[in-house]
Amino acid sequence: MLLLFSNLWRTTSEEKRELERLQKPMYNSVRRAAEVHRQVRKYMRSIIKPGMLMMELCETLENMVRKLIKENGLQAGIAFPTGCSLNWVAAHWTPNSGDKTVLQYDDVMKLDFGTHIDGHIVDCAFTVAFNPMFDPLLQATKDATNTGIKEAGIDARLCDVGAAIQEVMESYEVEINGKVFQVKSVRNLNGHSIGPYQIHAGKSVPIVKGGEQTKMEEGEFYAIETFGSTGKGFVREDLECSHYMKNFDVGHVPLRVAKAKQLLGTINNNFGTLAFCRRYLDRIGETKYLMALKNLCDVGIVQPYPPLCDVRGSYVSQFEHTILLRPTCKEVISRGDDY
Repeated sequence: MLLLFSNLWRTTSEEKRELERLQKPMYNSVRRAAEVHRQVRKYMRSIIKPGMLMMELCETLENMVRKLIKENGLQAGIAFPTGCSLNWVAAHWTPNSGDKTVLQYDDVMKLDFGTHIDGHIVDCAFTVAFNPMFDPLLQATKDATNTGIKEAGIDARLCDVGAAIQEVMESYEVEINGKVFQVKSVRNLNGHSIGPYQIHAGKSVPIVKGGEQTKMEEGEFYAIETFGSTGKGFVREDLECSHYMKNFDVGHVPLRVAKAKQLLGTINNNFGTLAFCRRYLDRIGETKYLMALKNLCDVGIVQPYPPLCDVRGSYVSQFEHTILLRPTCKEVISRGDDY
């Protein structure tokens, strides 16, 4: 019985409630960002259908985010590129300019997008599949993510969260075109802690057992995300890169190429340490920047994030929420009526 009441002092303590009052402005910023996320995904769910150009899908979503959040430089806007990875591609795919990919009836699309106000990021994702054959795969990841949310909390060990997620995920199987697959947790993908202007803030939340003993702490934000796969349950980098992000801890690195210096200035002014994609550079008028971008990557100022793929022909599903470990409770910031 003691276990049940060991955390009670958090809700009864005046000191903890005072800590929350001091954080009110920050809580309100991230809640506003979450409300934009809910409205955008609700609208997108109503219009996404087979036959849509992936490019059109992303631009519709991003323009709506910009409008609703009242985009304002680094103060408010899109937190990272719209991931709309298909089928065996698990993450980090968005169309580059000129891409003609069309969404198909038998596709499994992970729609992963982020909003932020004052650098407080809401990272939240869901999966779209039109063919009901994929329903058990989507249900597996949704239940696994909700299990991760339930297990997460102040003083929870990351390894315990991962073990609980895997147990739920791998209790599911899915029949695809007459063949039965056990759903696997993708073992080298994780949830993560989130910091101001820092999408991956140092702690990883595994989705399989055997992770580290590190504990979650009061005041931390986490993206609890799970990936279920009918393939190997292991991803590798493949396909053309679209996602990039300036390294959070990078100091001054001397640059000899003038175009690289200019591009770094553009990145600093428009994205800071938030992730961006090639389409975003095109949109703000950058041209012929690929060599300069490669130069910034080669010297370690910018990190490329190529698409992460399981084996071809497999299907990967994802659900994700952002949670905040407040002094008195756990708040699922991005929760909505949909999931």
